[in-house]
Amino acid sequence: MSKISIEQYEEGQILLVDKPLNWTSFQAVNKLKYTLINKIGLPKKFKIGHAGTLDPLATGLLIICTGKFTKRITEIQAQAKEYTGTITVGATTPSYDLETEINATFPTDHITEALILETTKQFIGEIDQKPPVFSAIKKDGKRLYEHARAGEEIEIAFRKTTIHEFEITRIELPQIDFRVSCSKGTYIRSLAYDFGMALQSGGHLSALRRTKIGDYCVEDGISPEDFEKE
Repeated sequence: MSKISIEQYEEGQILLVDKPLNWTSFQAVNKLKYTLINKIGLPKKFKIGHAGTLDPLATGLLIICTGKFTKRITEIQAQAKEYTGTITVGATTPSYDLETEINATFPTDHITEALILETTKQFIGEIDQKPPVFSAIKKDGKRLYEHARAGEEIEIAFRKTTIHEFEITRIELPQIDFRVSCSKGTYIRSLAYDFGMALQSGGHLSALRRTKIGDYCVEDGISPEDFEKE
């Protein structure tokens, strides 16, 4: 951190962060912001932002842009993303992940490795996907999760998204580990839910890690705490 000057941060830097579990993306940005303000004297109003939110229950690559590079956020967000994670079959949750409690259970005895591998083929290429009701998309002036938490029934439209690769890396039922490469706007929680339904069961996302955005890799990232120590 000390090798980069105030002027260089203001001109623009791309910082790769490995976001810890249970941190919001906003918290990670704020941690770096106040580290830079307190340690190298950047002005409090300097520009900083992230290129693509990660849910608190997800870990992995968060790209943070400073100064004039905040203008590149839209461009970075548009790049393909790669994730690894775990789908737990046999149960669903309203949020499609572990943010909410299980609301229904389903049989899994019929699920075989062959069925799992065959079912992935349905999700490769351009697909129609319905975003989770517990998401930040706005409808009627409110975030979907605000409608959901108020117990309001709302109709959510399908969206087109593209799955470039969908690889199963471990099967130990009820857990199925995967690696997926996808376009901007893909909800991996929805993929987990839809995959469970396609298996004639149910499913929810029980772990998620973003490993790549374009050519940027999480292996090159640093935790917010380690950034502060540098």
